[in-house]
Amino acid sequence: MNAPAPYEPRVPSDSMPPGRAALSVTWAALPFLTLGYATPFTFAAAALWRRSLHLLVSTAAYLGVFAVMLYLLPGMDEDDGTERTVGVLLFVLAVVGCAHAFIIRRRVFDPHGLSAVDNEAVVERVKRQRLLRDKARELAADDPGLAKELRIGRPDLPRQYNDGGLVDVNHAPAEALTLLPGITPDLAAKIERVRAETGGFMSAEELSAVAGLPADLTGEVADYAVFIR
Repeated sequence: MNAPAPYEPRVPSDSMPPGRAALSVTWAALPFLTLGYATPFTFAAAALWRRSLHLLVSTAAYLGVFAVMLYLLPGMDEDDGTERTVGVLLFVLAVVGCAHAFIIRRRVFDPHGLSAVDNEAVVERVKRQRLLRDKARELAADDPGLAKELRIGRPDLPRQYNDGGLVDVNHAPAEALTLLPGITPDLAAKIERVRAETGGFMSAEELSAVAGLPADLTGEVADYAVFIR
């Protein structure tokens, strides 16, 4: 199993957390569950919460339909046409209103698409990766042979040891070197060429000096580089 590469992208899920998702479904289902009687109030609550023009206009429209229906209700027994009109209005409030609510429920309950973002978990993951890199570097310094057997810093090879995303600058091929921050394919090829001429590097500072890397990359490269001799 390959260890994760540096800067592995973390794409948040599109789904809302279970609690908020359940609440949004309940909200959207209210027009149907109440046979349309709660529709204008469902949208009014959302409009007050989100201050959205779309929701305000929708609330006004459903309130208008609701008011007309209430006005016609007393005459249902006297006129078949009135009964059909009330039926149509109820259909609009219950079915159309429910479908409308389901379509916009994500915009109501997660307007910025942030409900699935768990920043604390991301921070903890980054801290854990840093700790794994530090431990792997200590192991490589104490026992380079074991580090090679564990394939520390070799994301190009199958392995089980998780080194937190290190790249062994002295042994990894150019393709793996491009996983280091700021290292382009051209710079990776240059590192590989200089490495063959000098026999390898001892530190990120030496790498930058000998291979002529931009000075501002030294610190970033040092975070993810390991130099196993």
